[in-house]
Amino acid sequence: MDTEQTPHMPEREALTTEQQIRRRTLKAFAWFGLASLLPVGIWKALTAKPIEQGVPKALRSILNANEGLANVFFSNQHLAPTFAVSKATKQVGINGMEGLRGAVDPATWQLQINQPGKSLTLTMADIKALPKYDLVFDFKCVEGWSQVQHWAGARLADLVAKYDLGTRTGQKPTDEADFYKHLGMETPDKGYYVGLDVASALHPQTLLAYEMNGEAITAPHGAPLRLLIPVKYGVKNLKRIGSITFADERPRDYWAERGYDYYLGL
Repeated sequence: MDTEQTPHMPEREALTTEQQIRRRTLKAFAWFGLASLLPVGIWKALTAKPIEQGVPKALRSILNANEGLANVFFSNQHLAPTFAVSKATKQVGINGMEGLRGAVDPATWQLQINQPGKSLTLTMADIKALPKYDLVFDFKCVEGWSQVQHWAGARLADLVAKYDLGTRTGQKPTDEADFYKHLGMETPDKGYYVGLDVASALHPQTLLAYEMNGEAITAPHGAPLRLLIPVKYGVKNLKRIGSITFADERPRDYWAERGYDYYLGL
């Protein structure tokens, strides 16, 4: 997840599990206008066991309800606001190195794509053969800060269309119902991973980015290829993509396993 260098943003690891759970739960309650009215007794009841996906089951139910409401209002016709390149920061900082511990050679890097009955391996040359798009948008973090950033790369939707990916038939879709429901991404070392709904992943502004501020992305920012998805909070914008997997089952998600909302939509 990328951040400004000033003001200094605390490392995500500084948050305890309890703090992470409470932050995401209060966001879910905001949908119902209850965040400021939550009594201590109710909070204790909600945080009682059993545990489901890293959080108490009652809290997970609230987060799932939050996701359901977000899905109702989501549309690929709704675009995130964009800005002039001159508005983009030149000092895109770094926060979080999950999945980036080892070195990766961009010259030999490959992207592995999987779905039931079909697999594909692509190189950077394959990605760069797709139409290139620039995106200047307000990158938002779950911790409350935002930053206008300039990225460029190929649209994930264009890659899916070119290689007939994401469908149960393995062919170009004839109906939206043909698409798998979910998409998972992992870093090459599997140290960081995100789960996405396919509708958000195929949003027209979702990029497989390989440039930042007009230059090749550096290793700390996710070289050689990273995800930029403006309809999601920053933790969903996975750096250094190693694999993409389509499936109907919801894939694992690094921060959802640690108590965050799975959907994390804007």
